[in-house]
Amino acid sequence: MQIKDYIDHTVLKATAQPSDIEKLCEEAKEYGFKAVCVNGCYTKLAKEQLKNSKVQLAIVIGFPLGSMSTEAKVFEASEGIRNGADEIDMVINVGWLKSGKSEWVKQEISKIKQAIGDKVLKVIIETCYLTQEEKIKACELAVEAKADYVKTSTGFGTGGATFEDVKLMKEVVGDKAKIKASGGVKDRATALKYISLGVSRIGTSSGIAIAATN
Repeated sequence: MQIKDYIDHTVLKATAQPSDIEKLCEEAKEYGFKAVCVNGCYTKLAKEQLKNSKVQLAIVIGFPLGSMSTEAKVFEASEGIRNGADEIDMVINVGWLKSGKSEWVKQEISKIKQAIGDKVLKVIIETCYLTQEEKIKACELAVEAKADYVKTSTGFGTGGATFEDVKLMKEVVGDKAKIKASGGVKDRATALKYISLGVSRIGTSSGIAIAATN
């Protein structure tokens, strides 16, 4: 695959306007990126903009804190799929994980996966807030709940993806789930390093800079 096939072209900032989403989708089509990733309010707009293209539409759920109710997340995910999303990037409840409520975390992921059926579910574990043991546990729970991907970060926490975290995640999930690196991936060399470590997707707002350079 070419590097463009790994890129989730992303705009998630609070100030994103419809014109930003339209531009994002046009760029994704032009460069042939794998997907765009947007906030849920722009699902219908992005779907319309991506019509007749191969670009997938991912939306974020429970973003960026992950601390709303499970019922709210399930509704948000279900509505997103009804409105045309192909993929769901959900944030786990970090507080539950850190307080040892592993079963709650797993059940929430499972309920969202059940709600979206055969659509792709990426689970954002927000590594910047977790110990090594918690990162391992989060990945294990995501796999047990039948998630398709584990993802490093929202990009809105205290840190983003790191090579060390991706290595650890790969050790834990093996071939049972794919990995998405997100947060702070801004250049081609960094993107290629993540790909060499086994990631299948890269979430970035710098997709054009990554794809356009040699």
